Amino acid sequence: MKFIITREKLLSALQNVYGVVEKRQSLPILSNVLLNLGNEHLSITATDMEVELVSEVAVGTAKEAGETTVPARKLLSICKALPQDSEINFSAKDRRASIRSGRSRFSLSTLDALDFPNTELASEVVKLVVQPASLKQLLDMTQFAMAHDDVRYYLNGLLLEVDGDRLRLVATDGHRLAKGELRLEQPVEGEFRQAIVPRKAVVELGRLLSEGNETVELAVAAQSLQLVLGGVRFSTKLVDGQYPDYRGVIPDLEDNQRILEADRSMLRQGLARAAILSNEKYRTVRIALSAGELKVVANNPEQEEAEEVIDVDYSAETMEIGFNVTYLLDVLAAIPSDRVRFYFGEADRSCLVRGLDVDDCEYVVMPIRL
Repeated sequence: MKFIITREKLLSALQNVYGVVEKRQSLPILSNVLLNLGNEHLSITATDMEVELVSEVAVGTAKEAGETTVPARKLLSICKALPQDSEINFSAKDRRASIRSGRSRFSLSTLDALDFPNTELASEVVKLVVQPASLKQLLDMTQFAMAHDDVRYYLNGLLLEVDGDRLRLVATDGHRLAKGELRLEQPVEGEFRQAIVPRKAVVELGRLLSEGNETVELAVAAQSLQLVLGGVRFSTKLVDGQYPDYRGVIPDLEDNQRILEADRSMLRQGLARAAILSNEKYRTVRIALSAGELKVVANNPEQEEAEEVIDVDYSAETMEIGFNVTYLLDVLAAIPSDRVRFYFGEADRSCLVRGLDVDDCEYVVMPIRL
């Protein structure tokens, strides 16, 4: 295996996949990347047995096709350390890889490419095409509500739902819920499909997606999901489990008739200031609603207290309700609207949050007993 490539091309391709390289080294080969050269294109693959990333890049000169695996961290460090615009001569033979650039030379140990695990997508899939910026926004609007290390393992991922011409993402940790959806330009061929995407895969997806004119091709199978964006192919196994019926959690507006409307930025800043003196463990704030204003009170075991009064549009009866302020701040950071509406019921019931000028996302936050 021999090829010549510029430092920038190899470095960019390595950085695309390095996030899923197994750091704990449960299997030595998982700390390596698979290099496969053919038809003047080099593909670089990384996996942790659950998530797989493949980045393809054109080489300057392909002298001898082949494949091998090399230590990912060491190869990335070498590329970063080489001068900009330098040329890299790579060759691999007899369990050794040689990297030459200018007057620098490195020799790395390799492992057999045949031992590198691969992910295959099932033949029965639902395929759809979306814009990367739209999918990134959808992820940003929802992923913060995923659970962390919950024993209900299916909550530690993100529900992806394909329904006709709609792509829907839902996340919940049992105390809050975030739902976002987008209308697809082309209706999806195939049946209604649900998939639970694991947390690590969601994080990697968010890192890969960005603004751009390219489209994202998604293929959802029964036990795996694959995404193709430009020269990068992303694959992940799905969480095996039944996601809760999120529709039953979203409050009925008929039961939540106390409506508050506010400037998102002003409300977020006021809550953030009050949160400074909230209990560090429970993060509880007391919210008092009255005509035209919202009062936020936070205190802690040191008998310290913060109070914020924020102008809002509210004309229903007065009420007091408690919340984990972090949950409210996360919603206000994610919602893509300048003004927000809160729909309250009784003080012991969940509230619904929506953007005033957007109808593609909504949030549910459970209260805390005061």
